[in-house]
Amino acid sequence: MPTFSWDYPIQYLEIPEEERPERCELTSDTCVIDAKWFFVRGCIEIPVYGVNDPFIWGVWVSLSEQSFNRFLELYDVENREDEAPFFGWLCTHIADYPDTINLKTMVHLRNEGLRPYIELEPTDHPLAREQRDGIEMARVAAIYEARVHVNNDAV
Repeated sequence: MPTFSWDYPIQYLEIPEEERPERCELTSDTCVIDAKWFFVRGCIEIPVYGVNDPFIWGVWVSLSEQSFNRFLELYDVENREDEAPFFGWLCTHIADYPDTINLKTMVHLRNEGLRPYIELEPTDHPLAREQRDGIEMARVAAIYEARVHVNNDAV
């Protein structure tokens, strides 16, 4: 099953490139901007009809400083899924949908070092509907085609 992800939250691009080393702390799982904006990376899992594995969007979510610090405290804890989820705002632009920036989320920690599960607020937004209701394999194929297809007609 394909997975598509982003290496940083959209807000990272708002920082001029030459200022990023001083203003941003970016790892594969966290990002802090200006010591006041806090982000974690997680997974929006979309069930696919007739398939065991979900389709996954690897996204970034902003957290409050308190939630972010708690996330860091639990980062290396093996059994952390019993922690209450954190509220966050989606900070990834997924072009396959209407605007996804600032959709409300809950960030659920998972055990065994897995990235958090990102649960979208149950709204009528197409991404939230797909997470709730699932998608056909044809939809996965269409997303894949739109993202990775290379036009070889102009050889």
